[in-house]
Amino acid sequence: MTVKGALKSLVNVIALVCMFPLAALSIFGRIAPVFQLGAQTVALVPGMPGDYLRAAYYFMTLRESCLSIRISFGTFFAQSASRVARDVYIGAYCVLGKCDIGKRSQIASHVQILSGSRQHARDEHGRITGAQEDLFSSVSVGEDCWIGASAIIMADIGSGTTIGAGAVVPHPVPSNVVAVGNPARILQAKRDVGCESLSLRSNSTLERQCELS
Repeated sequence: MTVKGALKSLVNVIALVCMFPLAALSIFGRIAPVFQLGAQTVALVPGMPGDYLRAAYYFMTLRESCLSIRISFGTFFAQSASRVARDVYIGAYCVLGKCDIGKRSQIASHVQILSGSRQHARDEHGRITGAQEDLFSSVSVGEDCWIGASAIIMADIGSGTTIGAGAVVPHPVPSNVVAVGNPARILQAKRDVGCESLSLRSNSTLERQCELS
């Protein structure tokens, strides 16, 4: 192990020790209000120390996480049922619901990943009844994805896909494509992916917009 690697391991251990009491208070993510309190608190620790503390806290409280992730200032997970794979980068001021994020994916600042698109029901009078835990669904972001700044993600994204800044993704996006806009539409696909197999749903119509690079 190199000196740099040994130093990083030492800092990770210190971060784990510092975050252990906060994680333990939430029974390691099992008590939702306490978990959210800890997540929002640690989100406000600035600089590199904050990056290490957030990685340590989520390592102990999420359903699955790694110490090799980087979560920037102001970002927090709202649901402990999330999974984050190794070498994931998440920028500043993101709000992440129930989601699975694949290895090496990068998420820019101000991104929101919702716990699905159907969290709020209405009663017989049309009044919103509020978010219900049983309506939450997990949104998957595949490996090696790039999610641009201020995107809103409500559906699964395949591996190797790029989502443009400000895009809104209400329906699944396949692997190895570039999608932009509101609602997100495919702009570009890799040559080894057939254009005829790529589609996004816009309103009630299936639209195919592929341009082979």
